[in-house]
Amino acid sequence: MINPQSSENHSGRQIGWPPFRRKIVPLAVLLALVTASLVLAPAFQSTHPLTGRRIANVMGYTGADWLERPERESEENVEGALNGIGLKPGMTVAEVGAGTGYVALRMAKRVGPSGKVYANDLQPQMLDLLRDNAAKAEVVNVVTVLGSETDPRLPAAQMDLIILVDVYHEFSQPQKMLQGIRRALKPDGHLVQLEYRKEDPAVPIREDHKMSVAEAKTEVEAEGFRLGPVIETLPRQHILIYTKAVAAGAVAGK
Repeated sequence: MINPQSSENHSGRQIGWPPFRRKIVPLAVLLALVTASLVLAPAFQSTHPLTGRRIANVMGYTGADWLERPERESEENVEGALNGIGLKPGMTVAEVGAGTGYVALRMAKRVGPSGKVYANDLQPQMLDLLRDNAAKAEVVNVVTVLGSETDPRLPAAQMDLIILVDVYHEFSQPQKMLQGIRRALKPDGHLVQLEYRKEDPAVPIREDHKMSVAEAKTEVEAEGFRLGPVIETLPRQHILIYTKAVAAGAVAGK
C-alpha cells in the first residue's frame, strides 16, 4: 500500500520565520507568513470533495506480511483478476501502490521478458521488500519507482495498463494522483481499479477501506476517464476498467 500519512509537512520543506533583528514584526507580516506556509504545505484530504467518501488511513510497511498472507489467493483470487484484465506478452504496465510486489511480480510473468512492469510505492521500505521478492523469484523485468503523494512518477504516455489494487481509497490526494496516472497511460491505455465492495456488508473489511461502484465512477471519471466494464467475478472485490476520455477541464493526450 502507499501514501503513509505523517504529521510532518507533506512537502518535506521547513518553513521558518525570518530573524527579528530587534524589531517587532507587524501583525500583517505575521499573517502573511502564516498564510504562505499553509499554501506551501499540501493538506491531507480527509474526505473526497465529490462523494464525501472518507479517505482511509494507510497500512505501513510494518504490516507487509498481510500482503503476502497464504490465504490471499483464496480470499481475493488475484490470478483470476489478472486473467480478466487483458494482460499480454510485451506490454508495458504499472502497479501503483505495489507494496511487496504480490501483484506486480505476477504481472511481470504474464507480460514476459519482452514486457516491463513499473512497480510504484511511496514507502522505500516496501520497495526494498519488493526487490528482495523479485530477486528470490528471479523476475528481472520489474522497475521500482518511488512516488509521491501527488504523483506516481511514471514515464509519460508509456503504459498500456495501470492497476490499483485496494489502494486508491487511501490516496491522500486522489485527484492529483489520477491526473498523474492519466499522463502515464498511452492514448488507448487502461486503468484497472480493484476495490472491496462497499455494497456488500458481508465483506470483512473496514468500511473506509471499501468503495462502491458509484463512488469510484464519480471520482475517477471526473479526472478524465470513462468507466467501461465492471467485473464482479471475484469473491470480495470489484474490478473496474477505465479508458482515457476528454473530461471537462481535461486536455486530450494528457
